Amino acid sequence: MGVLICAHLLISGRVQGVLFRQSARAKALELGLTGWAHNLLDGKVEIVCEGETEKVEQFIEWCKKGPSLAKVENVEVQYHGYEDEWKDFEVREFGF
Repeated sequence: MGVLICAHLLISGRVQGVLFRQSARAKALELGLTGWAHNLLDGKVEIVCEGETEKVEQFIEWCKKGPSLAKVENVEVQYHGYEDEWKDFEVREFGF
């Protein structure tokens, strides 16, 4: 197993109402990542994901494009230490 990390993402653009969170969950599960995704009031999607560095980086690259109806303008990423906090990847309604 590779080095484990946690990434916190803020994704802006046309990312709400286009199945971004659900598609992100499917991609995260495909890559074996855990964490969560939710919408913010300012129109962004916030995601926290944990897993192997290579898989997290693949997920971040996917987030830069998102699902077909999305128009991603920016992805802000902050890295944190791996905490093994989640057992699954969940879609939350809102983060406020």
